[in-house]
Amino acid sequence: MDEVNAKSKEFAQGSKPLLLLFDGNSIVHRAFHALPPLTVSKTGEMVNAVYGFVNTVLKVAGEFKPAYWACAFDRPTPTFRHKKFEEYKAQRPQIPEELKGQIKLVHRVVESLHIPAFEVDGFEADDILGTLARKANEQGIEVVIVTGDNDMLQVISPGVKALIPRRAFADTILYDEQAVQGKYEIKPIQIPDFKALVGDPSDNIPGVPGVGEKTAAKLLQQFGNLEGIQTHIGEVMPEKLRTILSEHLPRAFKNRELTTIVRDVPVDFARESCHVSTYDRNEVVDLFRELEFTKLLPRLPQHIGEKGVVAGSEVSITAHYQVVN
Repeated sequence: MDEVNAKSKEFAQGSKPLLLLFDGNSIVHRAFHALPPLTVSKTGEMVNAVYGFVNTVLKVAGEFKPAYWACAFDRPTPTFRHKKFEEYKAQRPQIPEELKGQIKLVHRVVESLHIPAFEVDGFEADDILGTLARKANEQGIEVVIVTGDNDMLQVISPGVKALIPRRAFADTILYDEQAVQGKYEIKPIQIPDFKALVGDPSDNIPGVPGVGEKTAAKLLQQFGNLEGIQTHIGEVMPEKLRTILSEHLPRAFKNRELTTIVRDVPVDFARESCHVSTYDRNEVVDLFRELEFTKLLPRLPQHIGEKGVVAGSEVSITAHYQVVN
């Protein structure tokens, strides 16, 4: 815990300003499935995912004290990945009605807190987050991406980290390059190739038969990427693996087009529009009361600091995340 507090203070007091990027849909989905049912007594409306999202925003913002923040959402329309691969995410069930309504409520929360929201037809929130992180980094801004999606680990760099939950929703890990190396034994930039080889059942992306995580990691350690494997296919051992790769590498190359986060989405990162700015606390209080989030009311900041940093709330925020080095 002391290590976590020291790390967050390092961000808050660092020479470079910090941008917090929230993966809206990912956080909402995680909260919906991880938290027990919670309904508004007056209407019966399900709000457990909204509660989880709000709790995450207040906790992380209170701990890291960003100068800038933004949130990205998926659009309901098909993406370029669906056009490339018709079966992309085809196995996923329809979004439950009780979750659809909560996504709309999360938009209301984001708007009331004056957090800029980004969504672009044809792209996923991951792509928007990757693009915003790159553009902010180019302007000398440190970035922490708050998400429930391990796919975001591929955009981690010296100036970009990712805060991701483990099994428990409130138990999160702050990933940097070294932490990714420790988890997968490869560099963040190699993750698209890794997932292209292993596949991704959650996105309905088939992997190379017989290639698991350990084999994929060893291949990438030895050859760097898919091109390296293709160029040195004759060096792949054992022979059975070489034969399988010779047959299925074309599929892996197609997979990588799906597993790679696009970082040139047509969105602009303007410091001014993403600056943590003054908000109407009374408006947010009214919304929280409507949703019956009475326990969260004391944690709302009384004001936003002059430097764009979220001011301390009335009740201290307990962090439940761990820094992995």
